[in-house]
Amino acid sequence: MAHPMDFRLGIIGGGQLGKMLAQEAKKLNFPVTVLDPTPECPAFSLVDHQIVAGFYDEDKIHELVLHSDITTFEIEHINTQILKKLYADGHKISPSPEVLEIIQDKSRQKQMLDNYGIPTARWTMVKSDLTKDVIDFGLPAVQKACKGGYDGRGVFVIERPEDVENGLKCDSFLEELVPFKKELAVMIARSTKGEIKCYPVVEMTFDQGANICDNTVAPARIDDCVKEQATELAIQCVKALDGVGVFGIEMFLTKDNRVLVNEIAPRPHNSGHYTIEACVTSQFEQHLRAITGLPLGSTEVKIPAVMVNLLGAEGHQGKPYFEGINEILNIPGVSLHIYGKKETKPFRKMGHVTIVDKDIDIALEKADIVKRTIKVISEG
Repeated sequence: MAHPMDFRLGIIGGGQLGKMLAQEAKKLNFPVTVLDPTPECPAFSLVDHQIVAGFYDEDKIHELVLHSDITTFEIEHINTQILKKLYADGHKISPSPEVLEIIQDKSRQKQMLDNYGIPTARWTMVKSDLTKDVIDFGLPAVQKACKGGYDGRGVFVIERPEDVENGLKCDSFLEELVPFKKELAVMIARSTKGEIKCYPVVEMTFDQGANICDNTVAPARIDDCVKEQATELAIQCVKALDGVGVFGIEMFLTKDNRVLVNEIAPRPHNSGHYTIEACVTSQFEQHLRAITGLPLGSTEVKIPAVMVNLLGAEGHQGKPYFEGINEILNIPGVSLHIYGKKETKPFRKMGHVTIVDKDIDIALEKADIVKRTIKVISEG
């Protein structure tokens, strides 16, 4: 077996998560190959080799896995059939292709939660007639695509019967529209040796126009009993999946202080970006520790943090230009991450800013200034 520091790492996906994984891999001196369809993707400048190919290209995925001691991924929408075959042949892929298959299909994910008694919003599959199913299920409801949804896509809110005509035309399910107080998330790591470490519970707010996470507050401003509920549910989720790596568990806190699991991400997650500056071990380093069998690092928060996503401005498409960088970097405690995407589009994730401060309220005030000041527009 290779010495841990000699691990050749393969990453399917070379976007911002792949880039930040590669940054941590290089601290450990891992050779890294990334597979991504975009030439010179965000991770390109940090890796040893990029295979330019789509996420369903069997031959190229086969090539990546064969040239890696361990393969992981930063995106869910990839070819699991070839991964399952390679995994069965003894190649190390973490999380496993079986876990990925469950996560890819949100209805399978919901069924798994039900099977293990993990609380989640009431739901039912859409059969053939959405109108009838909606009447039987009750309104308001959320229609979710079983496959392919991310960053707000594949989700449709049905508030009135007439909304049905604009519903999703794909395999889908209906979910109760939960009247929640807060949206919470827990990043959790489980290693190849079964060691588990949880990061603190965080709270998220969303851009209502794009349904994309707008900012993350760490740690969450919630009661200890809620923190305990959320942490215990995260542990139940990763054990139910028999998952290896870092997982993002998104949750709802209901008005009567119950915690419901919403969705699971089998990879580093947007709600864990704050860990780079705020925690002893970042989620990206933790993921690498988990999948290579190294001891997991401390998840202790060194300082409270607010993470703000930098989304492409509406009405702008083309080569990105970041307005207001000097102004925000004048603010103490601000760290800027630019992902290196060649093109900005409205609501596309182009970077993030983390603001740390011993006082979370002051960090939130600084975050508001950051959001008003920095803009991602197109050149020209």
